[in-house]
Amino acid sequence: MSTTTAQTSAPVSKEDPVKTARRSRRRGETSLAGSLVSHGVLTVASLIALFPIVWLLYLSLGPDKDDYLHPGGIWDKMTFDNYTFVVEHTKFFDWLKSSLIVTLGTTFIGVLIAATTGYAVSRMRFPGYKKFMWVLLVTQMFPVAVLMVPMYQILSDLKLIDNYFGLILVYCTTVIPYSAWLLKGYFDTIPFEIDEAGRVDGLTPFGTFFRLVLPLARPGLAVAAFYNFLTAFSEVAFASTFMLSDDKYTLAVGLQSFVSEHDAQRNLMAATAVLIAIPAAVFFYLVQKNLVTGLTAGGTKG
Repeated sequence: MSTTTAQTSAPVSKEDPVKTARRSRRRGETSLAGSLVSHGVLTVASLIALFPIVWLLYLSLGPDKDDYLHPGGIWDKMTFDNYTFVVEHTKFFDWLKSSLIVTLGTTFIGVLIAATTGYAVSRMRFPGYKKFMWVLLVTQMFPVAVLMVPMYQILSDLKLIDNYFGLILVYCTTVIPYSAWLLKGYFDTIPFEIDEAGRVDGLTPFGTFFRLVLPLARPGLAVAAFYNFLTAFSEVAFASTFMLSDDKYTLAVGLQSFVSEHDAQRNLMAATAVLIAIPAAVFFYLVQKNLVTGLTAGGTKG
């Protein structure tokens, strides 16, 4: 008796290789076309963001105040004379000193008060603590034109007109409400067990705040400091109203001196604007490591 064994071959797969490649692609990996599109969009966005800076730098090299009307002619006569004139024949360094005093003072005082305020609202439950935060927001709703006259009267009564400290106080009223909200959201992401551990170790509330919580809140503090710095550094309306001496002008106010009713030295203005951007860029470089973390951390806890 013979036995016949039938051998059957496995069916040959005729699946589309393109679909197989798509299925085998790892999760999160983009295709070549998607990568090219995303890089192209980012490149265009970067060029758009850099164009005003490059254009301002280019105009600052033109020797004549009307070169901005014919920018093509600047290329053949580029010069750094505008920068030399600004540094040697204007009060640029007085303006820089005033800006640094006011800006750094606003940043330090504003961040300190905003941090203590945000921490208190985040950790303590006192009567009206929720309404208090909304009151801070309401103070931001008044336009500058409405606040100018009463603030001027208050500073005049306090003998703080044409005084650095008076301008710092004015700027603090602008930056503290937003910074307090920002830091309150960041303090909410820090576990409350940190505070309890501090109390167990015998620390006072202030000791817990300064020794344990603040080091953990460094990214949030960096964002608040950057906001305070830029607000005070670029503000014009209050500075031009409350600072009367030309040697106490901030850089933003001093920049206006190149434009009058009958003349506009736009080449010098462009050169000064480039020089003004340097302190802001340096400050951004110092805090940029913590900016991304600080901007996103406040939204991680509801």
